[in-house]
Amino acid sequence: MGNKKKPLAGVKILELGNLVAAPFAGKLFSEFGAEVIKVEEPKNGDPLRNWRVMHEDTSVWWYVQSRNKKSITINLREQEGQEIVKKLIGEVDVVLENFKPGTLERWGLGYEEMKKVNASIILTRISGYGQTGPYKEKPGFGSVAEAIGGLRYLTGYPDRPPVRVGIAIGDMIAGLYAVIGTLLAIRARDIDASKEGQVVDVALYEAVFSLLEGILPEYDLTGQVRERTGSTLPGIAPSNTYKCADGKHIVIGGNGDRIFQRLMRAIGREDLAKNPLYATNQGRADHVAFIDEAIEHWTMQHSLKEAQQILDEASVPVGPIYGIHDIVADEHYQARDMLKEVLLPDGEKLLVPGIVPKLLGTPGSIEWNGPELGAHNKEVYADLLGLTEEEFKELKEKGVV
Repeated sequence: MGNKKKPLAGVKILELGNLVAAPFAGKLFSEFGAEVIKVEEPKNGDPLRNWRVMHEDTSVWWYVQSRNKKSITINLREQEGQEIVKKLIGEVDVVLENFKPGTLERWGLGYEEMKKVNASIILTRISGYGQTGPYKEKPGFGSVAEAIGGLRYLTGYPDRPPVRVGIAIGDMIAGLYAVIGTLLAIRARDIDASKEGQVVDVALYEAVFSLLEGILPEYDLTGQVRERTGSTLPGIAPSNTYKCADGKHIVIGGNGDRIFQRLMRAIGREDLAKNPLYATNQGRADHVAFIDEAIEHWTMQHSLKEAQQILDEASVPVGPIYGIHDIVADEHYQARDMLKEVLLPDGEKLLVPGIVPKLLGTPGSIEWNGPELGAHNKEVYADLLGLTEEEFKELKEKGVV
């Protein structure tokens, strides 16, 4: 990297959101050099501080989600707090928020008000249903967005109710779109002579809906409604999960034409490799049950490790189903620096996820863990806004900060 700066060095972001979607986006910005100033409620801060597994009264998820961010406290419901935010808006490039639509406007902090302070400001908004439309007033959570966005309908087995993915995937997909949209808006602002900012409107349900492959045009053209299909991928064959002799399960993706031939030869089914009926994906998809049965007949004669080794040597995409204990032990995760060791405030070591994506010239990094509540109050209020110690003390006594 040499003396190169991180790609987002010099970009200042004011994060007003809580929990998952906006803070996940803020984390990504901070890993690549943006100065992310996270505003928290003075008494308890972001509720994520108290979610799931705790260490010394702080969620270990918090240490990951808020790494590299600066924590300041402001009571956004107080007028004096809102005035402080307006001052900060004059100093930053982006405001990132995931409140219910209309909340910022009630606080006198809508985009029109922001523009009066900083015409170049970019306001990135994440909400359940977006800032417009008949559902905009409804509260929106990632779980509901996954349902109304069409993902839950497809997840699970056809003879059972839909299930959820075991993480807050809807929120995090929206967070990714927030990052993409913000970077696009920064680019648009920087190449515009007027340097005018804009609003980036990210809806959770739309972020989920955008991942639904060809499901909409398929339905429009044929009336076909794609249903839950368990561990298979509809219309793509063979691609499934197969049981091995040791009771473990292996995932095999043999759905490329040449890959299928290599797979069939590896499992001793030269007859299927040569059969013109299975030369293309459509032919295989039409006979997927028969092909899957042939593959599992073979996997049931081998342990997972044996099956994986044979298929690796045949250059067939294959892998085990990892739990987190498997991930921690995996040499590839280790070699790719995806298991980073950090120190907690009491000196205890903690493994946290590494940086994605990998930029070889200007990589991201972990500079510090999620900070204590208000850890950067003095730095931001004194150095950035020029408040005196007496002014800050008065605001603190009033409960504004």
